[in-house]
Amino acid sequence: MALDVELAEIRDFLASHAPFDRLPPNVLESLPSRLSIGYHRRGSVVLAEGSTPTELLVVRSGAVEFRDTDGNLFERGSAGTCIGGGALATSSPQPLGVTTIEDTLVLACPAELFHDLGRRYVEFADFFEDRAGELHEAVTRQRQQHMSDTDRAVLTSKVGHLVRRAPVTIRADATILEAAQAMTQERISSVLVIDQEHLVGILTDRDLRTRVLAAGVDPATPVSAVMTPDPRAIGPDALALEALLELGRRNIHHLPVVEDGRPSGMITATDLLRLQQTSPVFLVGDIAKAPDVAGVADLAARLQGVVMSLVRQGTSAPDAGRVVTTVADAIEQRLITLAEEQLGPPPVPYAWLTLGSRARFEQALAPDQDHALLLHDDYRPEEHAAWFRDLAEFVTSGLETVGYPRCRGDKMATNPKWRQPLVTWQAQVLRWVRTPTPDAVLEASVFFDLRHQYGDPALTAQLELTQRRAAQGAPIFLAHMAAAAASHHTPLGFFRGLVVDRSGEHRDTLDVKRGGINTIVEIARLHALACGSESTATLARLEDAVAARLLSPVLGADLRDAWEFLAHVRLLHQVEQVRAGKAPDNRVDPSSLSQFEKRHLKAAFGVIRFAQGAIAQHYPVREMT
Repeated sequence: MALDVELAEIRDFLASHAPFDRLPPNVLESLPSRLSIGYHRRGSVVLAEGSTPTELLVVRSGAVEFRDTDGNLFERGSAGTCIGGGALATSSPQPLGVTTIEDTLVLACPAELFHDLGRRYVEFADFFEDRAGELHEAVTRQRQQHMSDTDRAVLTSKVGHLVRRAPVTIRADATILEAAQAMTQERISSVLVIDQEHLVGILTDRDLRTRVLAAGVDPATPVSAVMTPDPRAIGPDALALEALLELGRRNIHHLPVVEDGRPSGMITATDLLRLQQTSPVFLVGDIAKAPDVAGVADLAARLQGVVMSLVRQGTSAPDAGRVVTTVADAIEQRLITLAEEQLGPPPVPYAWLTLGSRARFEQALAPDQDHALLLHDDYRPEEHAAWFRDLAEFVTSGLETVGYPRCRGDKMATNPKWRQPLVTWQAQVLRWVRTPTPDAVLEASVFFDLRHQYGDPALTAQLELTQRRAAQGAPIFLAHMAAAAASHHTPLGFFRGLVVDRSGEHRDTLDVKRGGINTIVEIARLHALACGSESTATLARLEDAVAARLLSPVLGADLRDAWEFLAHVRLLHQVEQVRAGKAPDNRVDPSSLSQFEKRHLKAAFGVIRFAQGAIAQHYPVREMT
């Protein structure tokens, strides 16, 4: 009896999806008993590109995605999606690889049965032949686009993937002669200097010419005397775009790749040029050379096109956010240097701080400005205030010209309150933590997502240390931050339906940022502060919270998936708006989403609501003393 019920459910399921809905009732009745059921874990390959399928697969539950060998995304599918039918119908290899993106059940129809149905029912056969034609055209268009879409490699390649060989290293106590001999033997233009396996310096051909030969230094001198100490390095997981920005901004040609303090390779400007010589991503290099604000603005106009290209290539939302952020960093850094050229050298050391989503490397296409100035304690208002006021106004006005509107909450360096010496900022952090009023929690939420942008990094490091120590030892402050995060409304109704605005200019839409993305950001920030994490990126903070046992591995993974999905929905929405000539925003119309996307949107908001309940219990609000 149970088996009959199960077969009836499969029959009804097939009858509700094309092309099975075109089969006669008696055929549908007999079909389920001739099918088998298969299970595929998330991330497993269901059908490889180029393989010859031996059965038609129909997704019963779960979700899959279709990609080519270069990783380009063509489509995603949920229940009712057919896999391998086009290749079976045309006796051709499978044009795209199919992988599960969640645990998935499939119904398997043997090839013999598939072909029998195709011979007997023309509409059934036509469905799969049309499907084969559509996929063939899509793959052809993608390959043609790939030939002309020259930015993909730099946009998506990781630095670690560019390293072609193990690093050539030499001890710090080795002689200059030994270093030169190693460089000659290995046919390289630089060598990394190490002390107990950790990177301490770099020696280049230029150093040998200018610091040794031209200066008449004895070749028997230790290499540590002429090397560049503590060189700028980059991690293997950084994007090639970030490496390009570092090389251009610092006017250097070699960038060590370092993991846990140990060198794992070296990339050069030549490596990046070889990777993609004509890529539009080289706009970061052009921005660094822009002669004025107008020139920066002209170059920045390319960013939307870059993001549209990323979406065409199926780039993940986190990677897209890193690209958008890195280009924005290049813009802000160039504006600061232009300001210094106009104003002259700074009267005291300072650090320009970027705040909010850009500090987290999560910027989208609709950001405003969030930044602050951190001044050295030698700052004297009567002598130095005018210079830093003019710097702040130059950069803020420049960002506005480029297309970044001013912060409506005035959290910018143009506000004297957000332009202070280190000792004043440290005192402000302690006031926020010790007296967590609603305004204090709001301002701290912005300021505690902080990243060094320009100037003296030592100032930033001191302030970050103050923040971590103060927040980690302040349970009342953390409880108020938790209460604020738990109070945010998620657009999910009592019966788990999506809740949209019923009137006004945002009618029939919901805000995926305010109702979803930002709440996950706040939850991740809360846990990161509680465990003393040094991370600013949301996903890294969630990992740190799981490691500190403030989040269960299951809830941590669910929040990660929810954040990635919501960010992906927003990214696609904003690109469609740009394509339509509209200003990008965070308001999504659920009716424009597929059933798959609606289902996952509800699931994401459900995860957030559960996590809100968990933090309210874990960080109970107590009376302030």
